[in-house]
Amino acid sequence: MSKVWFITGCSTGFGRELAKEVLAAGYQAAIASRKTEDVQDIVSAYPNTAIAVKLDVTKADEIDAAVKQAQDKFGRIDVLVNNAGIGYFGAIEASEEDEVRRMFEINFFGLANVTKAVLPIMRAQRSGHILNIASIGGLVGFPAVGFYNATKFAVDGYSESLSKEVAPLGIKVTVIAPSGFRTDWAGRSANNSNIVIDDYKDTAGQNQNSIRGYSGKQPGDPVRAAKAMIQVTETENPPLRLLLGEAALKGARNKIDLLKKDFDEWAEVSVGADFPKEEQ
Repeated sequence: MSKVWFITGCSTGFGRELAKEVLAAGYQAAIASRKTEDVQDIVSAYPNTAIAVKLDVTKADEIDAAVKQAQDKFGRIDVLVNNAGIGYFGAIEASEEDEVRRMFEINFFGLANVTKAVLPIMRAQRSGHILNIASIGGLVGFPAVGFYNATKFAVDGYSESLSKEVAPLGIKVTVIAPSGFRTDWAGRSANNSNIVIDDYKDTAGQNQNSIRGYSGKQPGDPVRAAKAMIQVTETENPPLRLLLGEAALKGARNKIDLLKKDFDEWAEVSVGADFPKEEQ
């Protein structure tokens, strides 16, 4: 039986490339986008195995309608890919609350609410695989994207907890953590703060300019990333976290080294915070 995929944020970037690769591989898919006309070319190429569903992940009624449409069409959902997301640049002190809250609504709460809507289907099936698109910025913090990092750290922690809750039900969870890929993330999909504080020009300002200037030149290939995501759903024992890109692997390994250094150097203080053994 061909698996049924439900993919959010398919108008551009990872979502669009993944939708095309999934359908080319012979799977069925609900291709979600805020504007269905943005994905109509993909669906038209696969009229028997694809449907376009309208979905703004910040709108509860659209989430329910899109999931129901997919279930009505295909009878099941085997793979959920929470891909919809945006970026935002600005030093933490200079970040605008309305922009930050909007990003959390999309990147975290939207992801969580779509997952919540799909879980009853997967529970009834006693099978399924949820891919949550995070970032190496969900494991490592960087200047200029502190609140973006916060949304992706939230996705990572949420996904780890979710994986432990749903594993006995036959449902798998994988966090996808890419580094720099040639998508619109560093382009039109990320706003800048309108507030500039000169004291942060050598940290947040410098990194913001570097990331913006690198847009379109990143080493990561979205098509290869899409193939890797498909591969992870086809394996019997998928990882909880899948790093994509050499920079992601390097960054994560450096983070492990830094964590170990702090933990080892402060181990005595850590243990000393407990009551003495004889008092426990």
